[in-house]
Amino acid sequence: MIAAIKPAGANTRGLLAYLYGPGRHDEHLDPHLVTGFAMLGMPNPGRNENATLTDLARHLDEPVHLRNSEFGKPVTDHVWHCPVRAAPEDRHLSDTEWADIAQRIVSAAGIAPDGDDLACRWIAVRHADDHIHILATTVREDGRRPKLHDSGIRVGDECRQIEKDYGLRQLKKGDRTAARRPTQAEMHKAERLGWEQTSRQWLQDRIRAAIPHATSAEELLAYLEADDILVKPRRGPSGDLLGYAVGRPGDLNKDGEQIYHPGGKIAPDLTLPKLKARLETSAPEEHPTARRNRPTTPWHQATEALDTLRPETTNTSADEDARTQANISALGELIEATAQAAPADHRAQLRAASTAFARAQRSQIRAEHRAAHALRTAARDIAHTATGPDGSALAALTAALLWAAILTARWHEAKGHAHQADAARQAVQHLQSAADTALAPTLTTLQARRPGEETRRTLANDVRAAVPEHADRILTDPGWPALATVLADAEASGHKPHHLLKEAAAQRELTTARQPARVLITRIQHTSRNPPPNRRAEAARLRSVSASAFGTPSPNDQPRTTAAPTSQPSRHRR
Repeated sequence: MIAAIKPAGANTRGLLAYLYGPGRHDEHLDPHLVTGFAMLGMPNPGRNENATLTDLARHLDEPVHLRNSEFGKPVTDHVWHCPVRAAPEDRHLSDTEWADIAQRIVSAAGIAPDGDDLACRWIAVRHADDHIHILATTVREDGRRPKLHDSGIRVGDECRQIEKDYGLRQLKKGDRTAARRPTQAEMHKAERLGWEQTSRQWLQDRIRAAIPHATSAEELLAYLEADDILVKPRRGPSGDLLGYAVGRPGDLNKDGEQIYHPGGKIAPDLTLPKLKARLETSAPEEHPTARRNRPTTPWHQATEALDTLRPETTNTSADEDARTQANISALGELIEATAQAAPADHRAQLRAASTAFARAQRSQIRAEHRAAHALRTAARDIAHTATGPDGSALAALTAALLWAAILTARWHEAKGHAHQADAARQAVQHLQSAADTALAPTLTTLQARRPGEETRRTLANDVRAAVPEHADRILTDPGWPALATVLADAEASGHKPHHLLKEAAAQRELTTARQPARVLITRIQHTSRNPPPNRRAEAARLRSVSASAFGTPSPNDQPRTTAAPTSQPSRHRR
């Protein structure tokens, strides 16, 4: 059940004319009162042919006129309007049930608290099976104004309880981080002009698409202007940027003037301060030997950056949550940049994933954006690259994005962020399709040159030794012949298949993987690009990083060594 409180109005009679009229598309049927502040003696135009809408408006406005006659400054924003709509799959509610729901809504909002005999005047009108409209005038009988601050939150909480009490579809509790829903006026205007999206939706997509291309708020506005979006910056006397609003070409008001929307009215995370926090944070210091191998392309760089995204879901500190939230925000930018730069036949699913993931990018947890510098830099590099990815690089990156979105959904779910978790799961579905599409040509090529049977048996022993708990699923996966080719290629380059399998399984748990062999293919192809590690050099590097960063090495900083299988058959290739 959704209760959508509208902006305050000034014309009681005009709103009544809409509620009791035929509607914009003749959709209003049998308009009538279901309840009100005092039904006895109230004009009821829907049931009494002698009652008029003017009579009902005067009745509701009486406290307003009385206050205006006693005080010098008249009240003009006194019309409170709240449509309350059931879900399409909900059962039919009777007038009596809708009357009870209306009473609970106005009580929760502060319009007419239970037991308050001097509350505001209000009515509930029904003209359709699935919803009612509550209209109130916001001057109490004692002349005071009601306390309506945060009424939307209280009404939303009451709707969640009504859903439980009446056995209706239960929606998830909001957290005030969602973008505003389009109004009916915006939707009708878009339909009239032949637009697929309302102006605010269209502008939100354009701003999010521009973010990976910018390193400052000024750059972002310049990019938007270059993309033919109308930008109206607000500057102080010194010329400093204080705010901004954007407009869609052709979106005019009734006077023919361009309509502009402030960033915060488009989405909560698009205010100027929040954009500056994301775009203009400095990079954290990095030890010069902190990374053994530097990726050669932006696509490989992005895949390696995603390896750092491992959000903890239990017993986390506020600082850890702030870092995770920052990385999730940057992950959305990376998905968007990948969608823009990917080959044309891969863009549809990636763009759908980016759109869905936008809701998962923000929560009530304040982000520490410096922690996401690596991901954000990777997104910018991809947005600015003129070279598309090769097949294996795109497959590795989409698989890494998929796993990162899965981790995001788990983290949001653990934190109780229901809407964000749902958005991340929707993005996962699109990314899964994108990953399957990206990997398909690589699979075909790899399977066409699978190694000989004896080599496959030897590599199967490596699988059983490295990941025994998943070996049966991997070896019966249709992608096993292709994985065997990848392992054979890696071994020919000097890598040990056993170590590669262990490392890949540590990067992405395989229990929930639909096709574990495919997961290992993308991981191992990405890892085996680098030369085989020099174990002694790696140990020295880790000791150096440990000593310089922390003074003394901790047990967790020691080089990890993986025991080789106790017995390995001799390798015969053919």
